[in-house]
Amino acid sequence: MRVVIAEDDALLREGLVLLLGSEGIDVVAAVDNPDDLLVAVDEHRPDVAVLDVRLPPTFTDEGLRAAVEARRRVPGLPILVLSAYVEDSYAGDLLARGAEGVGYLLKERVGKVSAFLDALDRVVAGGTVLDPEVVSQLMVRRRTGDPIGSLTPREREVLGLMAEGRANQTIAELLVVTETAVSKHIRNIFAKLDLPPDDVGHRRVLAVLAYLRS
Repeated sequence: MRVVIAEDDALLREGLVLLLGSEGIDVVAAVDNPDDLLVAVDEHRPDVAVLDVRLPPTFTDEGLRAAVEARRRVPGLPILVLSAYVEDSYAGDLLARGAEGVGYLLKERVGKVSAFLDALDRVVAGGTVLDPEVVSQLMVRRRTGDPIGSLTPREREVLGLMAEGRANQTIAELLVVTETAVSKHIRNIFAKLDLPPDDVGHRRVLAVLAYLRS
């Protein structure tokens, strides 16, 4: 796996380089600004780009815009965006622009090495990864009395894992139930939330995210 990194925090940038290198992952470029990221993407045509959502010069959404431009230059380029805080608007914008091979994680997740590497692998494989803390906060913000209140505790667990981009098999393993049971819960969730009965990968993540942000 060949990776380019864009992170203005030198310590985190070097930490990512060391972490990925220790796992046998080739970091072909590590830069601190969006312009150099795009140069690296053009030069190396990496397998994935890992970047901060906030980059110089204004530290607002440069990373997000660089991600969009990188995917324009290399269609389908897997992107894993890191953020210091839960910024669900950025998460929604990123996913809405094409969710296959896209991830949005809090930087604190990098310290949980296995979870970070799992997210990176899933993004490279074309999956969608949404940080569980983003999912949790979105669910908490829902109004009292709306349809999410009709979900059973188990259905809420399944909904949260769905929004993280987990496949049915993984959800079944995490909850120690059968895949048949997971499929039944998903059908019930989509019916209760009046969502299209689409049980296909990133599309259901978009559907769930759209509902939670509505």
